Amino acid sequence: MTTAAWTKQVEGGSALPLRALLWLVLRLGAPLGALVLLPLTAWYLATAGAARAASRDYLGRVLGRPARLAEVARHFHGFACAVLDRVFLLAGRLDGFDIRIEGLEHVLAVLARGQGCVLLGAHLGSFEVLRSVARHSPVPVRAMMYRRNAGALTALLDRLSPGLRESVIEIGEPGSMLRAREAVERGEIVGLLADRSPRGEKTVAVPFLGSPAGFPAGPFILAASMAAPVVLFQGLRTGPRRYTVRFEPFAERLALRRASRAEDLRGWVGRYAAALEAACRAHPFNWFNFFPFWEHGQHAGPDAAPSGPVASPVLPGGALDRPGPARAG
Repeated sequence: MTTAAWTKQVEGGSALPLRALLWLVLRLGAPLGALVLLPLTAWYLATAGAARAASRDYLGRVLGRPARLAEVARHFHGFACAVLDRVFLLAGRLDGFDIRIEGLEHVLAVLARGQGCVLLGAHLGSFEVLRSVARHSPVPVRAMMYRRNAGALTALLDRLSPGLRESVIEIGEPGSMLRAREAVERGEIVGLLADRSPRGEKTVAVPFLGSPAGFPAGPFILAASMAAPVVLFQGLRTGPRRYTVRFEPFAERLALRRASRAEDLRGWVGRYAAALEAACRAHPFNWFNFFPFWEHGQHAGPDAAPSGPVASPVLPGGALDRPGPARAG
C-alpha cells in the first residue's frame, strides 16, 4: 500500500471498547497497560501480514541481515508501547517517565534572536513526548498534522488533552500553509514530520537504507517558504517509559534557488534522509512506518506485502498507523 492509498483509510475500531480500554488503563495504571500489550502484539503479529512484511523489510535493511520474527514482534511491541505512553502523556500523567533533553540550546538560541523556527521530525519514537516538553516552551508550539483519516481512537485521545486540537494546524485545509508561516513570523515553533506523504503529493527519491525511497517534497518546500531556521528533532524511546528528546541544527535557512530548485530540493531531502538513516541505525526499533516504504524492496522477507489496508499494532479494532504529529505516534 502506498502512502497515497493509506491517506484514504480511516482509523478502525469502535469507540466503546476503546473507551473502556483507555478507562481501565488510566484507572489501573501502566502495569495493566503493559500486560494488555503483550496479547495485542501477538495478535497483530499473527494477523497483520502486510504490516509484518513492511517491518521485516525495514529491519532487514537497518540490521543488515534478514530480520527474525522475534525482532518483528519487538518492533510491533515498541510501537504499541509508544502509543500506550501517549495516553499517559496526553493525560498529563508523567509520574514514572524519565524524559531527557539533548540539544535544546539550539532551539533556545533561535528564540533568543526573536525568531520562530521549524522542527522537522519523522515517525521515529514519539512526538507526544516532545509535546509534553513543549508545554514549558516560552513560545507556542504548533503541530502540522494530517487528521482526515482520524477515527474513534483519535477522538478519544483528543479528550485527554482538550487544548491540543487548538494548537494543531491541519494539513490540507485551506489556509494551513498561511497559518504555519504566520506562526513562525510571530516567533512561534512549527513542527512537522517529513517521512510520509499525506496526500500522495510529489515525492523526491533519495538513497535511504540501501535503496532509493520517496520522501515527500511538501515539508521541505513549506520550510523553505518560511525562511526560518530548521531544527531536526527526535523523541526516541530508549526503554519502558524512558525517552530522549533530541534537537539538532539542520539549516539556518532552507533555500531553494529558482535556477536549481529541483537540485536544491533533492539535496535537502537527501540530507534529511541521511540523518534519519543514522538515527534508525542507532535505534532500529523506533521507526514506525508499517507500510512498504520502498515500493519494490529488495530485502522483503517471506511475508510478501499485499496491497490493501495495513493494520498497525496499536489497540483493538485495527487502528491504522497514521501521522501523529506533526506523531509535529
